[in-house]
Amino acid sequence: MSDSENIKGAAVIPFPQVNKAGELTLSAKVAQLRALGIKERIEMILSDPEGKKLARSLEPQELYWLVKELGEEDALPLIALASPEQCGFFLDVELWNGCTYSREKAMEWVGNLLAAGEDFLVEQLYHLDFELLLLICRKELFVGGGVGDVISDDENRAEWDHTFDDMFFITFRDEKQGPLMGRFLDSIYHHDHSLYLRLMEATKNEIESEQEELCYRFRSGRLADLGFPEWEHAMEIYQYVFPEDFIPQDSKDPVIVEFDALLPVPLTRGDSLFQRAMNTANCEGLHAELYCLINSALVAEDKSFSDLDTMESVLHRVYGYLAIALEHLSGGDEKQAVRILETEYLKRLFQLAFGIITRIRIRAERISLEGAEHATNRALRGFRSTYPRYYRGLDPDHADGYREFRCLADVQAVDAFLQRLEG
Repeated sequence: MSDSENIKGAAVIPFPQVNKAGELTLSAKVAQLRALGIKERIEMILSDPEGKKLARSLEPQELYWLVKELGEEDALPLIALASPEQCGFFLDVELWNGCTYSREKAMEWVGNLLAAGEDFLVEQLYHLDFELLLLICRKELFVGGGVGDVISDDENRAEWDHTFDDMFFITFRDEKQGPLMGRFLDSIYHHDHSLYLRLMEATKNEIESEQEELCYRFRSGRLADLGFPEWEHAMEIYQYVFPEDFIPQDSKDPVIVEFDALLPVPLTRGDSLFQRAMNTANCEGLHAELYCLINSALVAEDKSFSDLDTMESVLHRVYGYLAIALEHLSGGDEKQAVRILETEYLKRLFQLAFGIITRIRIRAERISLEGAEHATNRALRGFRSTYPRYYRGLDPDHADGYREFRCLADVQAVDAFLQRLEG
């Protein structure tokens, strides 16, 4: 049976330690959960008698990483356990591509809310941001009529798709999404009639562009409270520092955040100099620093960071850049690397590594692609990327693809490759 099949069956397959775990307090279960790998976390939540409480004890972003690991379609049992705060985070992340609202993703998640069950949907409706609900309606509906309104001749002659109350008249902008949006509105109408009336009145009268801008501002504020900065601030991590301009620091103030800074992948699962030093360093706020740096790198992509491939690439880039910076400054000495982590901000180390790799891009851009063989052409194109990629043809398996830079040895291999081309 495949991993995905194992995961899908987790709701009915007892977790191996469920009896023992059932005797633990909820906080002890959460601690046990966080020590597991991603797939094992999913299995534990879905099989535990207190799965709902367990899921809701996690930070919103923690549960979100688990949903993304499964994929929304297979993760519906997990989504159905989410609290309103967690579900709100899902929507804040999923419904925007950079600063642009995605109608397609919005309707996917309307479908998820409905598929997760009526009780779940009703609970979410009482807590979802009104401005977001309004934006969804504004993008998907034309609305006529109104409370106490005399219907105009134009509205009277129009052919409307539906009305729930002979007061507001609705036409769906997208025929394909009409049935789904109709079910969503039906639930709102029957479970919170006052919310339905407010939505219809506002959908008819609000200006769409202003509504989208307002919704984005509110969304940005909520994400900022969880350590996800605005794009302009996030891009500061790519203000590169060349090695000769880097001035070592003697100390730093701890980074304090008002939320649990929990990483999507446990740090202990890697073996780079950076990861070993992180597990040894005695520095308050270091994990919060790393969490905020990863979030900045995700936001800086200026695309939906709900994309699993983007998330994985960003994680590898952050860990790789920090390993490169530490190896460069410490000469590979682990004790020295630990001291560096205790005195240097991770953001500065990232900027130093980006400076080292930017030098690669500058050199690659000076080399002509004309007449270059396939592998050389591919390598140079990767090095010329905005965020340079390592060409896997330089790896022992000589694969024709790209990956993130992992360590200083990668930089040295590219340096030798470019020297041969430079003559």
